[in-house]
This record gives sequence, C-alpha cells and structure tokens, in this order.
Amino acid sequence: QVQLVESGGGLVQPGGSLRLSCAASGIVFSIYHMGWYRQAPGKQRELVATITNGGSTNYKDSVKGRFTISRDNAKNTVYLQMNSLKPEDTAVYYCNGGRVGRPPYWGQGTQVTVSS
Repeated sequence: QVQLVESGGGLVQPGGSLRLSCAASGIVFSIYHMGWYRQAPGKQRELVATITNGGSTNYKDSVKGRFTISRDNAKNTVYLQMNSLKPEDTAVYYCNGGRVGRPPYWGQGTQVTVSS
C-alpha cells in the first residue's frame, strides 16, 4: 500500500521558517518525481515546487528564492524548506509523487498558517 505522509506544518509568524517533510512508503521512491502543492481556502490547488528523480527542481515564481525542495532517497523523504514566509503562503500543503504515464499519489496534507 502506497502512503505519502506529510509533517512539519504549523503556525508561524511572517518572516519565519518551516520545513515540511513527506515520508513515502510502498513505492520505489528513487524513481519517482516528487512535488509539493498547496491549496488555500476558496482557491484551486497549485503547484509549489517539484523535484525530478534526477534532482532537477522547479518552483512557482512567487516562492523562488524563499522555498527549497530537496529529497533524500535513502530515507524515502522529500522536503520543502520554507523561509521568509508570508501570509499569502497560508494553505494546506500536499505532497505528490508520480511517474510518467501513471496516476500520481497524494498525501493527506499539512496545514501551514502564517499569521502574527
């Protein structure tokens, strides 16, 4: 059974930092492309950052320079380091894992709230 389990969300003040983790099981993690998405209340889910199985990364423009996605294949885990957080980063953050030609897997989400 495939599971993606996110952790690390919480309440943080503007300008603060959080690191999200997503632990995967039931898949050969190293061959999967991984990503982080987010969904704010009343808005559609949007792509935040992706990392390929080869380590290439891509970011939503509004998070470039503030967020960093990384992966540890030995721990079957993908991370999202979020710095200089803004209130508009408030959302439920979801982990995603996919392979070409197959439906992706999703985690259950972790809430990130940026507020003073």
